[in-house]
Amino acid sequence: MDGEADDDSGDDEDADSPDAEDSAEEGTGSGGGATGGSRRRSKARVALLEREGEVAADFLEKLLDIADLDGDIEVDIDGDRAAVAIVDSEEGRVPRRLVGPEGRVLDALQELTRLAVQTATGERSRLMLDVAGHRAARRAALVDLAKAAIAEVRSSGAAKALANMTAFERKVVHDEVTAAGLVSESEGVEPHRHIVISPA
Repeated sequence: MDGEADDDSGDDEDADSPDAEDSAEEGTGSGGGATGGSRRRSKARVALLEREGEVAADFLEKLLDIADLDGDIEVDIDGDRAAVAIVDSEEGRVPRRLVGPEGRVLDALQELTRLAVQTATGERSRLMLDVAGHRAARRAALVDLAKAAIAEVRSSGAAKALANMTAFERKVVHDEVTAAGLVSESEGVEPHRHIVISPA
């Protein structure tokens, strides 16, 4: 695995490696102090992620109001990051132009939201933003694609190259390949960067 950061911001959650998730290693000693410290850190982390979600929701609500666009904001915690989604509201549907071609507008909006959160909290944000279920749908499609490619590699014993993907898309595929016990590497230079899946 090459482990290079995949986006211009150097955001480690988008790093081009299945091991790129920025999870802190905690002590595994048998002493009660280490366990208590880990629990305290966990609670502090959850509080920070909740704060990130609140700041992001406020920022996005104001943005929608200024642009006179419909949409409700949903906030959650997904693993070790805040997850915020703009979804259809009773007043109307979220304009799909907020996603844009190949999700480029969504990516830009996510970066603006992260900057707003960082300004308010003083902490670098790894928040994930979705609009109208775009990322969720794309993730499901990528999981199916990865599973099919994994089955083909297992059957043929030969490596398989996939089409060019964004950092978000590659991360999803890397995770599936790792879970299946195979090997994946990213090759090429943006915007022509792709994954090659090989037998273990």
